[in-house]
Amino acid sequence: MQPLVLVADDEKSIRSFLKVSLETQGYKCIEADCGTNTLMLTTSCNPDILILDLGLPDIDGVDVIKQLRKVSQIPILIVSARGHDREKVEALDAGADDYLTKPFSVSELLARIRVILRRQSILGSSEIQQESTFKIGDLTVDANKRRVWLATEEIHLTPNEYKVLALLIKHQGKVLTHKFIIESIWGSMIADDTQSLRVCMGNIRRKLKEDPAQPRYIITEIGVGYRLADD
Repeated sequence: MQPLVLVADDEKSIRSFLKVSLETQGYKCIEADCGTNTLMLTTSCNPDILILDLGLPDIDGVDVIKQLRKVSQIPILIVSARGHDREKVEALDAGADDYLTKPFSVSELLARIRVILRRQSILGSSEIQQESTFKIGDLTVDANKRRVWLATEEIHLTPNEYKVLALLIKHQGKVLTHKFIIESIWGSMIADDTQSLRVCMGNIRRKLKEDPAQPRYIITEIGVGYRLADD
């Protein structure tokens, strides 16, 4: 079955460009030119993913995300000219799955869509699925035993280090903001204190023998947060 994509942008030329680009790759597309129509079509047509511009004429894109998250878990990919870190963080914290800044290449857009749809299809419980094994490169995680290996060497993580790694694995490919990770692991009382997260992430990377110049597993999105690399 062809995935259904809802493209929400107030510029007709951009909607048309995205529609043609997606349909040539086997996707079906419907369009919305404002926030009101976006909310209506999301409910009535149940698309597989929403590509959303933040600068809609009637409702700000972040408010569209917040309204949708009250009733739907539809994957949301932001495609916007707003490129400041603060705006990216705001959209991601509101519930967007990924953020692509205009201008962008079609190949990058298609890659982001594939990652989001794949992640959506395997989304499990609040941690890695029990009795499951996750593997990327030389890194292997046994969720049932809560054990981690790098090739044949077992890696010993603290409880919080394991929780952070498990959270990244659950959302593989998705940028997780500092606030989201901190609240998930340490609670909302210290949501503005990023020092604990930086120290924890540094320890995980050291134990995974990451090359700071070319990290294999944990990617830093400067000013925003972290994501686990795709396969």
